[in-house]
Amino acid sequence: MSATPKPTSSEDIIGQKYDRCLADLIVKAGVGFGVGVVSSVILFRRSYSIHSPIPTSLTLLEFPGRTWPIALGTGFGAGAAYADCDRSFNPARIPGTRIVSAVEAPASK
Repeated sequence: MSATPKPTSSEDIIGQKYDRCLADLIVKAGVGFGVGVVSSVILFRRSYSIHSPIPTSLTLLEFPGRTWPIALGTGFGAGAAYADCDRSFNPARIPGTRIVSAVEAPASK
């Protein structure tokens, strides 16, 4: 068997990058959603007095004032995934990198 690897087509490379971007989006948006739910439950507890009845079903959709941390966390996660995906498709946007043309490149000996 030969030890030389098969060349990879550019379509396969782009497909792998899109797959990584989609997986990264799902993970980071999911983590942001989870952090939003936990912070919504912890930070925005409802305190009920003795005279008011306690509702039987407490869902996040019943209280619109408690849903903004969920949207914010999900948006932060999706934004971070977008930034990572943008860097993988356009490496010139990585801080500190510079694209050098063949004329400017020093000849390696």
